[in-house]
Amino acid sequence: MRRVTVMLEYFHPWTNSAGFYLARDRGFYEAAGLAVEFRVADPAWGDALQYLARGDVDFAIFPSNRLLVRRDRGEALIGIAAINHRALEMVQAIAGRGIARPRDLAGRRVALNPTPRGLAMIRHLVTSDGGDADRVTIVDSGARELNPEALRDGIADASFGSYWAWEALLPSKVPAGDRIQWPVDEIGAPPYHSYLLGTREAFAADDPELTRAFVRATREGYLVAAAEPRAALPLYEAVIPYFPQAMLAESLDLIASTWLEDGRWGVQRADKLAPYAAWLASHGILADAAIWETATTNAFLD
Repeated sequence: MRRVTVMLEYFHPWTNSAGFYLARDRGFYEAAGLAVEFRVADPAWGDALQYLARGDVDFAIFPSNRLLVRRDRGEALIGIAAINHRALEMVQAIAGRGIARPRDLAGRRVALNPTPRGLAMIRHLVTSDGGDADRVTIVDSGARELNPEALRDGIADASFGSYWAWEALLPSKVPAGDRIQWPVDEIGAPPYHSYLLGTREAFAADDPELTRAFVRATREGYLVAAAEPRAALPLYEAVIPYFPQAMLAESLDLIASTWLEDGRWGVQRADKLAPYAAWLASHGILADAAIWETATTNAFLD
């Protein structure tokens, strides 16, 4: 058996990795001769892409924009499969406070991790709806995603970055009817793959058959997960038992809709990569809008 390490995309496992866990649980990796270990990053040592670049892991899951930025800098990392075919982020606010559409964020305090992309996204959403993005006040929330209670208590008027299939489902004392939750791809964001699976170019070139076998087994796991999302529920109760079972079940049901497009898993699509790269370049985040062409490959998909 060949030992393979995979860096997950967050501080802890969450439902977006269901296909990986099911591939291991159902024996798809074992049948391919792979013994797969999942890891989570220590932020002091960097994100999943930094672990990957150092060679600390064999594969990693990461946001597509981060891959494009690193590739733009000359790092030989490559996306080999798409995990999500739509955006997972949302803007959230509290109802009854005069925020009825994105342009209403002008003159308000919006909490987010103020990365170049995050700042550009808020400006884009407000401007696209006819608002004055210069009048938005940014509240630096760092890596913390504000919950509805924080918005209710006035820490900010709205927030960007939480996921409609995860943080939106966390238990809250704020009634559902009092919460505004706008998925960004429903309010003007460009299309993009939220997360990709990738590796180092050298790793894939040195052992293309291992890479192909890993992708094939992962695909089988996601096909099971997409057809029966709650099949992964017992696996998550073992690795993140501190989240409510009902929340995990609802999250699996929701996020499963993002894993396939046209019935296929893993295809990194030009109609999501090209517009997104062009958008990132238009905001000065990328120097080369065509970098997606060399940063991703579907060659390891059957």
